[in-house]
Amino acid sequence: MPGVKIKQHADSEGIFPGALSENLNKYRNLTQGEIAALVSNGNHAEQWQQIYVKDGFDPLKIKGCRFFGRVYLGALNDGYLQTDDVTLPIGLSDSTIGFVILDDNVAVHNVGYLAHFQIGSHCILYRVDEMVTGQNSTFGNGYIRENSNNDERNWLEICNESGGRAVLPFGGMRTADAWLWTRRRDDSALQEKFIRLTDRLAEDAATPGRVGTGSVIKNSRVIRDAQIGVSCTIDGINRLQNATILSSEEEPTVIRDGVEIIDSIIGYGNVVQFGVKAFNVLTGRNVKLNYGARVLHNVIGPNSTISCCEVLSNLVFGFHEQHHNNSFLIATTIGGQANIAAGATIGSNHNSRAADGEIVAGRGFWPGLVSNLKHNSVFAPFTLLAKANYNAEMRITLPFSLLSVNERDGMVQIFPAYWFKYNMYALARNTWKFAKRDKRKIKEQHIETDFLAPDTVESMLDAITVLQELINQTSGKKLSLREIENNMALDKEFEYFLDGAVNKQKARLLKPAQAVRLYRMMIFYYGARALSELMEQSGSDDMVSHLSNLYEEPDHLWHNVGGQLIADSDLNDLLDDVRNETIRSWREVHERYDRLWEQYPQQKRIHGIYALLQVEHIRLEDLDGTCIAGILTRQKEIAAQLRDWAFDSRRKDFSNPFRQATYHSEEEMRAVLVTPEEDPFLNDFAERTEEYIKILDKLIEEQ
Repeated sequence: MPGVKIKQHADSEGIFPGALSENLNKYRNLTQGEIAALVSNGNHAEQWQQIYVKDGFDPLKIKGCRFFGRVYLGALNDGYLQTDDVTLPIGLSDSTIGFVILDDNVAVHNVGYLAHFQIGSHCILYRVDEMVTGQNSTFGNGYIRENSNNDERNWLEICNESGGRAVLPFGGMRTADAWLWTRRRDDSALQEKFIRLTDRLAEDAATPGRVGTGSVIKNSRVIRDAQIGVSCTIDGINRLQNATILSSEEEPTVIRDGVEIIDSIIGYGNVVQFGVKAFNVLTGRNVKLNYGARVLHNVIGPNSTISCCEVLSNLVFGFHEQHHNNSFLIATTIGGQANIAAGATIGSNHNSRAADGEIVAGRGFWPGLVSNLKHNSVFAPFTLLAKANYNAEMRITLPFSLLSVNERDGMVQIFPAYWFKYNMYALARNTWKFAKRDKRKIKEQHIETDFLAPDTVESMLDAITVLQELINQTSGKKLSLREIENNMALDKEFEYFLDGAVNKQKARLLKPAQAVRLYRMMIFYYGARALSELMEQSGSDDMVSHLSNLYEEPDHLWHNVGGQLIADSDLNDLLDDVRNETIRSWREVHERYDRLWEQYPQQKRIHGIYALLQVEHIRLEDLDGTCIAGILTRQKEIAAQLRDWAFDSRRKDFSNPFRQATYHSEEEMRAVLVTPEEDPFLNDFAERTEEYIKILDKLIEEQ
């Protein structure tokens, strides 16, 4: 029964694990003089013989404190500890403390109740109502201790509200780990191995709460069952319970101002502030949760920002942006590099009799203002949605598309390859800005940020086949791809409708012939870039011979594994090694990721050359000097075209008369806004394009 129990003495056995006990031999009992000094300063202890101190301990620096149980006090030297807005003397005052290890030179003042914590050196604890740790706490981690009840596991119910894709979180978990675990749910043997990998982490677990060296906790109410890292700042929070806060000197974490965090693991370099409610959440490095966001059952990838919104049961990869007050994201797997606009309700409509729907979107998912989507839906990489109520489930396989709803007939319209010609500024800038915004000191989760990569190129190759079949079926002709891309009149002569993209409805397809031309152009650019990189790398005069020794047809299926692209065969090898216990720990899984990431640049080049051969219908043995010179010459033209499209898409903002309407002159508009000529990204993009063209000229001369 709950309630207050009366005990004669506080239990003192078993409160510190063996891992800590070996560090306690530096402590000694109090001397009679030290006890007298403590008593004279208004301190009280249940049993003074249970108080242990280090050399350098100064009893005069402890005033008005009440001790119970076994307590270890470190050295207390003269001096002060200072944080941004508080300077406090080293020592303890006006606090109730039990079963605690305090390292050297801490400042603990006005702490209502502090029990079962190990506090690192040079920490500040000031005006905290309650800090306590239960002996069976797991600190946000999913693993359980020996003899614990299985129901005590802390599952994160991500991707689907039903819990059918739930995972067990652990400190150091990557979004790649979470993605692996949420897939292949029909493989019960594999799922059991993932649980076993996580259970093995319990061997390193420590029972009491910890606060790392140099951390600051002040003006806060309740902290229960927490592991808090080094150099962390916690200020003005309501509740921190069963949580692991990862922090370091290089990547300090800050949690402040009305926050509640429960059953969660917060990553290195995070900022969680201003009324955030985070329950059952795991975050990567450099994540920001702001302004009252309600975040439940989520794994959030590194370099992401979530503010002012509700996100529930999601797995979102790195560089996820969602910072508008009324957006809503429920039961999704988002492949990263996404931007969720204001008013977007993603997955808000449950179409079955239970809350068990889900949405899967490739990287570069950008739903526009007040977009309303329904479960279950799937979106290809770099899908852009215009403001609309999408009232049916969708399966969009054409990448770099713009989706909209025709206001006259309510039909969903798909504009494939839209990004390349009409939004190249945003597309190219994304890759540039992600590198600028990646503040991680340790980039443990590998992330592909290039919009041209094996996943998007394979999507484009598949899209070309779909579009060619649709154009030929609609026109009644049998046209080759070159005939299609050289006949833009096809887009005006016929109206195209696509089956299978929208549930129980047709979708209107806009400008499919142009899309074929743009897809083929971008695949050519991707492949020719790989060829030029390989030529620079190898310096070989005979590329056919060189490639023949190097070349193996690459995988056609690539997986976005938490942001890292992994070929299907490599992923299957990894999973096989987990099943047969060749891989026996998450550390070994991470080492495999790292090895695959080292191999990836060369895999990507080979994939690019294969894609070039496929899209141009040429054989490897045809890559003689003349052929290569022709490819690189065309590559120069495409590089210049992409640069021009980036400038053109940005210039539209300045040529629009309505954009100019709020300024009394063009000069004032240019004074207020950053012009295309002043844009740092565009200038950098133009410089890199010119440098690349010079490299291409040199390679052409060598043929």
